Amino acid sequence: MKFLGTVLILFSCVACNLVSSGNSSAPDITAFPVEVVQPVVPQLIRDTVPPPPPIDYDTSQWTELIRLDSSFVIDLRYATDSNFVDTIMYECGRCFLRPAVARAVLAAQEELRPQGYRLMMLDCYRPRPVQWRLWNKVPDPRFVSDPRKGSMHNRGAAVDLTLADPDGNELDMGTPFDFFGPEAYPAYTKHPDSILARRKLLSETMIRHGFRAIRTEWWHFAYTGRGNALADWEWDCPE
Repeated sequence: MKFLGTVLILFSCVACNLVSSGNSSAPDITAFPVEVVQPVVPQLIRDTVPPPPPIDYDTSQWTELIRLDSSFVIDLRYATDSNFVDTIMYECGRCFLRPAVARAVLAAQEELRPQGYRLMMLDCYRPRPVQWRLWNKVPDPRFVSDPRKGSMHNRGAAVDLTLADPDGNELDMGTPFDFFGPEAYPAYTKHPDSILARRKLLSETMIRHGFRAIRTEWWHFAYTGRGNALADWEWDCPE
């Protein structure tokens, strides 16, 4: 042990003298093995990551879009009073779709993301009881589908959506959601070029992934896959 201590002291002195004398030739210390100790991550830190909420719906019938990709911006306007009937229609804003429709929306977002966009979901599956409440307020098929016939929203096969920037901020598309007038028509061409380009990008992307647009609403797209039944199911709200 005394010999080992002497060696270490001599080595330290040599190193100090080399540094103080400005000699840039450092001794080869690779011959002295150093044990690398890996840091231990406390179990407490790992346990602070919250688990995802439990699935509380029939996954054979429905997919909650946010579970496929947490970067979707969920801003369902009927969960607020910021809609054309100025009334809250959903107790909470959860975006559900039929599984095939949800996967198609995901594919559209994955195409848009490298271009600097996220999808903001304004409405998804709309339970038929909600369709009845809308109809009772505005019983006009020009604005609300008759719930006896139902709509693609009531089948979980339609989406209302828009483009958002990487931070989730809604982009200008020329009119707000649920604007009833020619300015909201996809064929309207008097908007600035930047707005027309965003509308074109959104529409062409959705169409490429199996959706079709309608004549009067730039935000509405219905999936063209196999038919789905009308549904009355209403989702639960987290406590």
